[in-house]
Amino acid sequence: MITTGDIRKGTAIELDGKPYSVLDFSHIKMGRGSAQLRMKLRDIRSGATIEHTVQAGTKFEKAQVERREMEYLYPDGDFFYFMNTETYDQIPVDGDKVGSVANYLRENIKCNVVLYGEEVIAIELPNVVTLTVNQTDPGHKGDTAQGALKPATLETGIVVNVPLFINEGDDIRVNTDSGEYVERA
Repeated sequence: MITTGDIRKGTAIELDGKPYSVLDFSHIKMGRGSAQLRMKLRDIRSGATIEHTVQAGTKFEKAQVERREMEYLYPDGDFFYFMNTETYDQIPVDGDKVGSVANYLRENIKCNVVLYGEEVIAIELPNVVTLTVNQTDPGHKGDTAQGALKPATLETGIVVNVPLFINEGDDIRVNTDSGEYVERA
């Protein structure tokens, strides 16, 4: 059982017999009443989102989800292929389930595939990934007195603001939560 104090982003709970993933949550304390927890939930099976408010201390049944480390192989149309590193089984994952994670997927990257039963519900990446800069304008010495940034298009197509000293072909580390430049790799 999970209480309202154990709720975190990504936690899988069962509500009214359906599995939900917590997208966002906030604790609310009104003047006289008891504290409440407002959650934004995504139905794991259908992908529909709902908002649900409960009293503090409410208990939920934990949805049985499993995380397996897999290696990303390649995209093919609307599907992304992952390989189980222990059994070498390949599984296709629908692009809707991958979502914005696709911006950081580089071939052979290891990530966690989250399963509910045998159904893939999400892909979890490490906090920081290394990607190659495909296109950026050249930076010139003396352009600015402070740390200025310029846009750079990475190998996956995502655009990230980087310092002026980053050039095409450089490998950089990008935070997968915020989408920001971290450091040169």
